[in-house]
Amino acid sequence: MTLSLALACIWAILANVIAMFPSRHHHWPAAYVLIALGVPLLGYVTYENGPWIALICFAAGVSILRWPVIYLGRWIRKLFAKGPAQ
Repeated sequence: MTLSLALACIWAILANVIAMFPSRHHHWPAAYVLIALGVPLLGYVTYENGPWIALICFAAGVSILRWPVIYLGRWIRKLFAKGPAQ
């Protein structure tokens, strides 16, 4: 196992441990930190292991951080649903 995959596994374990603790802010601050750590880590996984393994790691990250992805999708859909400007 390469270093990047080991770090990605540690990231996934950390994300699951964070999700077990109760939070008043519904874990959004932790999600921002996990995203900030995950994006460069995903680049490192891509560099060391190739795009297919990185795609698997990306899918795992999206399954852990699904609510930020859902809100991003809603925001993009709302942006394009406005239609042409008059």
